[in-house]
Amino acid sequence: MKVLIVHNRYRPTAPSGENAVVDQESSALVARGHEVTLFQRHSEEIASWSRLRRATLPARVLWSEGSRRAISELLVEFAPDVVHVHNTFPLVTPSVLYACRDASVPVVATLHNYKLGCANGAFFRDGRVCHDCLAGSSLPALIHSCYRGSPASTAPVVLGSLLHARAWQTLITAYIFISRAQQQLLAPIGLPVDRSFVKHNFVPPPPHDDEIATESQVAYVGRLDEAKGAPFLMQAWDAFCDRRPRSLLRLVVVGGGEMSESVARWAVQRPSVTMAGQLSRPEVFRILSGSRAVVVPSQWEETFGMVAVEAMAAGTPPVASAHGAFPELITPRANGALFPPTDLDALVEILIDIDDNPNLWAGYGQHARQTYQNRFSLDAGVARLLEIYRFAVEHPIGRSGRSRQSARRSGPSTFGVPS
Repeated sequence: MKVLIVHNRYRPTAPSGENAVVDQESSALVARGHEVTLFQRHSEEIASWSRLRRATLPARVLWSEGSRRAISELLVEFAPDVVHVHNTFPLVTPSVLYACRDASVPVVATLHNYKLGCANGAFFRDGRVCHDCLAGSSLPALIHSCYRGSPASTAPVVLGSLLHARAWQTLITAYIFISRAQQQLLAPIGLPVDRSFVKHNFVPPPPHDDEIATESQVAYVGRLDEAKGAPFLMQAWDAFCDRRPRSLLRLVVVGGGEMSESVARWAVQRPSVTMAGQLSRPEVFRILSGSRAVVVPSQWEETFGMVAVEAMAAGTPPVASAHGAFPELITPRANGALFPPTDLDALVEILIDIDDNPNLWAGYGQHARQTYQNRFSLDAGVARLLEIYRFAVEHPIGRSGRSRQSARRSGPSTFGVPS
């Protein structure tokens, strides 16, 4: 197939699962003989803009005529069978959806986050899960300045959602949710069920074949912020060390983000903690492979949780918060463990079990590797992706937003923005 992939890349200062998915899917498609062209914008472009141009950013996030024109030209030059849209914020913008409509090219959209129902895309505010805007009004987002804590930044995000709500409802031929949990949480926004699919992200195998000895350590790999659970992890580790002052178990922290400095200050005072910073993929997998478990203490409802599956690929069991996608990825006491998201004692008990029973957790790791091979390997993921692409090609939608098949089946009903 010929696939045009559209993505607004996130800044490289912190790990981005969405960037990784785009790169991995593109490479996997090319490796299997498909033609792929990428249209990408980079958020770090904004830093190089003049002050005057940056002042126009609130308007630019609503509509990019440059992106629309560029996509229109690519649709003629490359003539793709399908356009696969990932992230459009802030520089690509939904203008590309209208270009695809005008060229009658089907669009597949992967919904990596909760942006269609939440200004900050995470359903997370003031340190807790929040679904206030799912009631149908974006007023809570404006009141609480949910995007970057700024009223000026939140307003254009909310306005853009309102302006393009119908486009997201009617110009997409197939929607990809990356977990069943994400699809269920976003159900109130009313995306067409007959054009919605669940496809878990797939993860390439570890970039090394050599055997890596397991150390007496657990690892955290990810962005260092409140939503990902960095403060919760620090509290849990301190509580574990209080319970087990003579334990030889170590914590290795990999990643960067807004809390990097505070986590580093905390770590330097604790001999049992190693700050590894941001590492290359081979280096990350060596730490994953050499750990007894990987802790994923996310306080927001992760739409997927890539690091949990990367741990499985490395043969290491994940220990994750029991909400979001994790309950459909992890089977407790088989390939990992789950704990209530805010239950500090529950995580401490799991850490104690890891400390006391390394052989048991090595067995979990073997099952985790099998889970990866069965459910999240490249071959399984690409097969599912191509199945969705073929659906999009075979079930085109008209300007009303209905697939031709749905129109025949459903008569006069249409898919519009819920009133």
